[in-house]
Amino acid sequence: MENLRIVFMGTPEFAVGILDHIVTQGFNVVGVVTAADKPAGRGKQIRQSAVKEFAIKNSLPVLQPLSLKDPAFLSELADLQANVQVVVAFRMLPDVVWKMPKLGTFNLHASLLPQYRGAAPINWAIINGEKQTGVTTFFIDDKIDTGAMILSKTTEIGPHENAGELHDRLMDLGRVAVVETLEQISSGEVNRVPQPEHNNLKDAPKLNKDNTRLDWNASAKAIENQIRGLSPYPAAWCYFRDGEREWQVKILAAEKMTEDNYTKPGKISTTKKEIIVSAQDGSLNILRLQVAGKKVMTASELLNGMSFSPDAIAC
Repeated sequence: MENLRIVFMGTPEFAVGILDHIVTQGFNVVGVVTAADKPAGRGKQIRQSAVKEFAIKNSLPVLQPLSLKDPAFLSELADLQANVQVVVAFRMLPDVVWKMPKLGTFNLHASLLPQYRGAAPINWAIINGEKQTGVTTFFIDDKIDTGAMILSKTTEIGPHENAGELHDRLMDLGRVAVVETLEQISSGEVNRVPQPEHNNLKDAPKLNKDNTRLDWNASAKAIENQIRGLSPYPAAWCYFRDGEREWQVKILAAEKMTEDNYTKPGKISTTKKEIIVSAQDGSLNILRLQVAGKKVMTASELLNGMSFSPDAIAC
């Protein structure tokens, strides 16, 4: 451990849990690289990244380059004299950065590589109905998420687990994986396993408004998985339309009904406490949702102030 000088690169809360564990385990973190401060929220107040907030509280030097090729940043990075770099939920690094430390730069990825390379592996594993996932550490090369693997750790995905819950468990698993990887590097005995290539690789592309929108013509199970895989953020969404009225709605929790009298896809049915939407082959009981501009509510809470006609649909 004492022979390592570590620069940590990351931005969101997921990365904080890893950095915290590295520091707690007594490793020498000589600097942190994170995203520049930027305006966020309705008030456009300048907000620091979660990693920066942690670094400041723990008196770790912070670098926030706008460009990773900026000569001034590269000079500052070199001055830290790191011999290994750890990357968690950061952006793609140019060669001049990832090649800098003598012992290499490795990344923690929240999937069992080579599956789910890309920006949103936790979400897509659930959306696609996987029963198992995990984390992998690998040395960075000149492509995205393709470098030689060091180690992987596996976990089961619960049948009702959402992306937020899985995120927290993978962060805990990632803490262990990163520290074990650092211990391997420190000992000079590092496993390097080339990633296997085959024709059935599944990607984890960035989430956007198109691929988070619900299609009620899909199967009820596929829709349930999509809702789980996008909850609590950014959340699966659709429109509720009732005559001349239309609302954009995020759906944060739903369950496939075991027995129902579904009709055409998108048909909304209600009881005093339930909102039920038909899919291609069944129906879903909507448990938690958020109408645009409103707080998150249960179906029962929404129905206290809103009613639906027999012609209401989700689309």
